[in-house]
Amino acid sequence: MHRAPSSIVLEDAPAALESLRSALRGGPGPVDLASLTRFDSAAVAVLVALRRESGSGLALRNPPPNLRTLAALYGVDSLLFGPGA
Repeated sequence: MHRAPSSIVLEDAPAALESLRSALRGGPGPVDLASLTRFDSAAVAVLVALRRESGSGLALRNPPPNLRTLAALYGVDSLLFGPGA
């Protein structure tokens, strides 16, 4: 399982995206979001980009409740976390 960084905000979104891309190139597997404690809408953009690049095979696990709420606000919660998210 790959671990998300603890922070994905506008300032560090490009580095976070590249770090997650590199991890996924190293081998498939779910991305654990439990360590994500600081985030804003840039985190949603990073996760949508990963989903677009990786397709439906990307599993995002343990999203913080507020990240789910933010994703729902943008209408991408089902895309990121599955039906009924």
